[in-house]
Order: sequence, then C-alpha cells, then structure tokens
Amino acid sequence: MQVDVLLGLQWGDEGKGKIVDVFCPKYDLIARFQGGPNAGHTLEFDNKKFVLNTIPSGIFNEDTLNLIGNGVVIDPIILKRELDNLKQAGFDPVAKGKLVIARKAHLILPTHQLLDAASESNMGTGKIGSTLKGIGPTYMDKTGRNGLRVGDTTLPDFLDRYEKLKQKHLSILAHYGDLPDFSDREKAFLEAVEFLKSIPHVDSEHLVNQYLKDGKRVLAEGAQGTLLDVDFGSYPFVTSSNTTTAGACTGLGIAPNRIGQVYGIFKAYATRVGGGPFPTELHDETGEELRKLGHEFGATTGRARRTGWIDIPALKYAIMINGVTELIMMKADVLDTFDKIYACTHYKHNGEVIDYMPYEIITNAAEPIYEEIEGWNQDLTGIRKPEDIPAALNNYIAYLEKALEVPIKYLSVGPDRVQTIVL
Repeated sequence: MQVDVLLGLQWGDEGKGKIVDVFCPKYDLIARFQGGPNAGHTLEFDNKKFVLNTIPSGIFNEDTLNLIGNGVVIDPIILKRELDNLKQAGFDPVAKGKLVIARKAHLILPTHQLLDAASESNMGTGKIGSTLKGIGPTYMDKTGRNGLRVGDTTLPDFLDRYEKLKQKHLSILAHYGDLPDFSDREKAFLEAVEFLKSIPHVDSEHLVNQYLKDGKRVLAEGAQGTLLDVDFGSYPFVTSSNTTTAGACTGLGIAPNRIGQVYGIFKAYATRVGGGPFPTELHDETGEELRKLGHEFGATTGRARRTGWIDIPALKYAIMINGVTELIMMKADVLDTFDKIYACTHYKHNGEVIDYMPYEIITNAAEPIYEEIEGWNQDLTGIRKPEDIPAALNNYIAYLEKALEVPIKYLSVGPDRVQTIVL
C-alpha cells in the first residue's frame, strides 16, 4: 500500500478539512504531517460546524484512526481546548481511542508565543502576517536543536528541560523591552501537558509503515498551502514548515516511493491571508464581493482574506512541486452570480511576458495577464450530480484541465460534506 496525500495548492484556506472529512471513510488512518494550530480546517455536516486547528479532519469517522505526526508543532492548551469542545459536542476521540500523537512532535511553549509577538511587532511595516501562535519560534528551536517534544513530557526531568528552554527565551525577550505576565498561561500549559499524557504517544514512522505493511489505507493531511512552503513559497512571507508532498515524507517518516495519489485542492478563485505577493489580488468592488460571497475570513484568526482571480502560473508551479495526480476544485458556488470570470494565464515581469512564477515578485511585482471566461450565473449549491452542472461551469473545468494538464475529479458547491460532486 501507499500513502495518499491531500494538500492545498494556493496560499491555504482551500477547504482541505472538508475534503478530508469526505474522503476519510475510504481510509484507515488520517495523519497530519506539518504545521500547527495556525491551521483552521472547517467541517460542516448535520447542521453543525467545527473548526479543527491541530486534530486531523478524520476525527468524526468512527472507523478511522487519527495521527498528529512528528512534523506538527503542538500547543497543549489549544489541543486540550479542541478536545474539550468536541467532547461537549458529543465526540470524544480520546475515550474511543481514535487519536494518537507522535512522540517526536514538538511542543509550543507560552514563551514561544511571546517571541512570536515580539518579533512580528519589531518588523513594523514588513510584517509577515503571523498568526502569533508561536509556530515560527517553535520550528526555530526544532532546527536549532533546543526544542521540547511530546515524548519528553513523560521523562523524569521534563520540568528541568522546560525551565532551561524558558530561560533561554526570557533572555532573548529581554532585548524587546518589558516582559508581559504569562504566569496564567504557563499554569494552563503545564496542566495541559498532564492532559497530553492521557493521549497515546506513538512512534509515527513505525505506526504509518506498519499500516502500509498490513495493507491499510493512509491519507496524509496537509495544512496551509503550497505557496506558503518555507522553501518554495513566496519567501519570506511563508509559514515555517514544508507544506508540500515532500513534507509528508519527513513529517510522518515515510519513504518517497511510498507516496501514492496526490490530491491537490484549489479554490475556483484565489485568496491569501497576511502579507506577501498576490499577483491577482483585487482591490476593488469585485474583490470585496468575492470576500463577502465566499465568507473569506480566517477560521483561526478571523482576519479578512485578500481575494483575487485564479492564478494559473501559480497553480502549475504548485502542481509540479507536489506531483499532483488529481485536482479538487472548491467554492465554485462563490462565482454563481458573476457574468464573467477571469483567469490569469501569464505575468508581465521585468518587461517580459512569462508563464511561470518568478523568483523575485516582492520588490518587482508580477502583473497578471487575464483571459475572460463566461460565467454560469446559476445557483450551484443544490447540485448533486455531474449531469446537472451548467455548461459554462463544465467549460471552465475543461479550460482549467487543459491549462493545468491534470484532471479535476471533485467539485465542491458548498460547505457541507454532501455538497461534493465526483466528476
């Protein structure tokens, strides 16, 4: 067996949580492989809405095990709050044995969040747009070989290790000015660490590979989007992890030759949160209309998302980097009322017309070149069968398939899991 991967092809917020929820009955294990509680995976079903930050999106399926992999960074306070909220709603994955955590996953400390806030504040107008969850500083400690991991919580000297890392952070924070009181958060952190011990800790590399050896099906769930990848995104306006297929290998402990299908998710238009280049961004009434119709506000932060038309060069780049085998188009229904829609096919950059994402588009902006496409001007939200899809939308799908050279196999026409059409 092989591991299938599901990830975003834009700047995040593509709708990964919904599709994992739709797919999970076909899988025995759903595994988050990177990122942290900056993710906001929204799931809607039975007139209920849930937003997951750390927990994999297969958590509502009775027959699926969910793994928080070693590539994820975990805030114990947020994870406990997520699980408490699920329990209040009638779901208790811990009691049912449906959630496990990799021992090698790193912990977000209260002082990581203080470092995040201090660093972002110090950037002034050059802010990255961090969610201020402490994720960047935690990954810095990971690569700097100072971090604390989930497995450390069961060691007799955990508190000594915690105190050592905290003091290191405090010495750095002293350079930023007065230190805010974080005693309440520290108390909550240590209480949540005790709760963390009630969730089974596993060696994720052994667990995943044993599942494959036993012929079981595994889906790796990505967070954020390809264009936020720390290596291949619009650096430095990126997240702190590898959001691509390669990140699934290091974030779970699987070999590259064990990767199977790669499902790439994208919106029928484009959005971005925070700073950084966004070639097709709309600063007009159309952009505001997309924001309103698409409810484009961050599931985790509540921040308004920047909106724009679909960017084909950026999508082609993301498809290449990830080895995407099948595409999933989300939020087609948001474009229901548009007579005309537009697709960016090329950029004007440094006096040239190019069809690829260039290295430098921060100081030298890429100007989009658009093609006009006929809109369908029809309500899609009640459609459940491919034969009921309007001709203009079929034409848009065919147009994108030709441009991207990968088939679009799934179409989402609303937030509920039933509003997903297999093409």
